[in-house]
Amino acid sequence: MRVCGEKSLSNGEMIEFDHAGTKIMVAKAAGQFYALDRICTHAYADLTTGFMNEDACTVTCPLHLSAFKLSDGMPQNPPATAALKTYKVKIQDEGIYIKLD
Repeated sequence: MRVCGEKSLSNGEMIEFDHAGTKIMVAKAAGQFYALDRICTHAYADLTTGFMNEDACTVTCPLHLSAFKLSDGMPQNPPATAALKTYKVKIQDEGIYIKLD
């Protein structure tokens, strides 16, 4: 699925979109693109309203401050204990595509 143009995101930015009831985000950190679910696994909070740490490649929940790795969705600190689902990202023809399972 094509999400947006490759130049739509700068380093440190995130975008949100919905597909078939799933809330997904695409983030760019240190020149890499990542796609993962955007709702915190601890409490219902939209991670795109949180904070990205580009150096650590994490996104932090705005509600209880759990951080998640962009690469694999793993929580880095409590209260979250469950990982976010991640999606494969492909850059093609200047577009960002993600594979939805």
